[in-house]
Amino acid sequence: MEYFVNCNTAPLSLYTTPLDRTRVEHLYRRLGFSASVATVNQGIGQSANALVDSIINQALALPPLAAPAWADWNRDNYPADDDAARQLARTQRDTWRLDYTREMLSNNLRDRLSFFWSNHFVTELDVYESPGFLYYYINCLQRNALGNFRTFVSEIGLTNAMLFYLDGAYNNGNNPNENYARELYELFTLGEGNGYTEEDIIETAKALSGYTERGDVRWTPVTFDATTFDAGPKTILGQTGNWGYNDVHNILFQQRPNEIAQFICKKLYQFFVHPDADDDAGNAQTIISGMASTFIANNFEIAPVLSQLFKSQHFFDDDAIGVIIKSPFDIYLNFINETNFTFDDTNLSFAIESSRLLGQELFDPVDVAGWQRDRSWINTNFMIGRWLTSEVMIQGSFADNAEQFRTLAMDAVGPAESSTSNPETVVRALVDKFLPKGLLTAQDFENAMDVFKIEDIPENYYGSDYIAGGLGLWILSISPEVPQQVFLLLMHLSRQPEFQLK
Repeated sequence: MEYFVNCNTAPLSLYTTPLDRTRVEHLYRRLGFSASVATVNQGIGQSANALVDSIINQALALPPLAAPAWADWNRDNYPADDDAARQLARTQRDTWRLDYTREMLSNNLRDRLSFFWSNHFVTELDVYESPGFLYYYINCLQRNALGNFRTFVSEIGLTNAMLFYLDGAYNNGNNPNENYARELYELFTLGEGNGYTEEDIIETAKALSGYTERGDVRWTPVTFDATTFDAGPKTILGQTGNWGYNDVHNILFQQRPNEIAQFICKKLYQFFVHPDADDDAGNAQTIISGMASTFIANNFEIAPVLSQLFKSQHFFDDDAIGVIIKSPFDIYLNFINETNFTFDDTNLSFAIESSRLLGQELFDPVDVAGWQRDRSWINTNFMIGRWLTSEVMIQGSFADNAEQFRTLAMDAVGPAESSTSNPETVVRALVDKFLPKGLLTAQDFENAMDVFKIEDIPENYYGSDYIAGGLGLWILSISPEVPQQVFLLLMHLSRQPEFQLK
């Protein structure tokens, strides 16, 4: 378990060495869902400053997904029969999850972050059910993913997904519902028990009341009803007045900026750098404090904090590479991007369903605290599922087009070695491509070599650069056995512990 100890003592100052292959791959594994060999090659030799700026600027410029035709449907747009209406709504939700997954696969940082925030500002689709509410929730996540956190907090609380999930739609001033007020402090901005009291929660619930006009529940957007708002004075975080929804956020960010910055920057650090931010061996707390200072100095803009982190010596340190356990979505989307194999909606649907079976259902985290990630993805049942589903993806790609496995190997070794007769060159390149820390021991690498060489090929079939006296009849670019060899190697690597890391 040495991978999981945070021993990273590098500072937050700028990483100035031109990026090598290992660090470019590390950057794309963390900022997106990995990348093809060609994309990685374009990044090699660039500065962290230039490449990170390019990725962040691209993410900032991306428009959110276009609204589907049904985004603003109400009950009148659905079949009168309840079962038929639910079936149509289910189809719409499934289609939208597929569209969003395709976006995650292709747009890297923006939707790596929107997915991250969906596990921070948690809602559960099974609770609110409405396809339209799901669209506007995702729209809020995408628009604010790298934007202003204060704006984000204010907007997310008024999404219908959140109003129904945490009972804001039932928060009547005469009988306040405290669910959203509690999570606003405990999970969304401050952290449990950090800088607020039970009385603050009660008073905040009163200030957030009034968004109770529900119309036809789960089909009609919630609107404000002044008759259900508590118009009396409230005392929140030491400030007394006739506070309403916007006042709550103004007071929160004015009175608790340091607590908010530390809490959010710690979550970003844990997600992008290392899950253990409290290990004594490293200097994570120093890094988080530096990020928090940047957050406050930039009026809670998210992009400057991420820019500072992603360009830092700390982020690119050897001890930061390959220390996070892949989530289920990481497994499948990373594989698609890293291999550059052809894929279609069937592959993406398989990824969505397999992720659900492994505990990561898109827009349906386990509870309001979200998926706890990292070690929680690894248990006996999940490991077997991770192995088997990875193998199904590899087998499916081989059945679709075996030659793309040769292409993958040739891309991995590079043009200069595309006609190599040395199997070790190929195995080394593929191991380095898919395993951020390589294989643990020399024997593990020899085992991978044995899988790749397969029993039917005599040892002297390989070239003299691999074995003295070799005939050199095996050539990566033309030998008919190559696709099967690469296929078998990927099947083998997918079961190695190092394959589970990013």
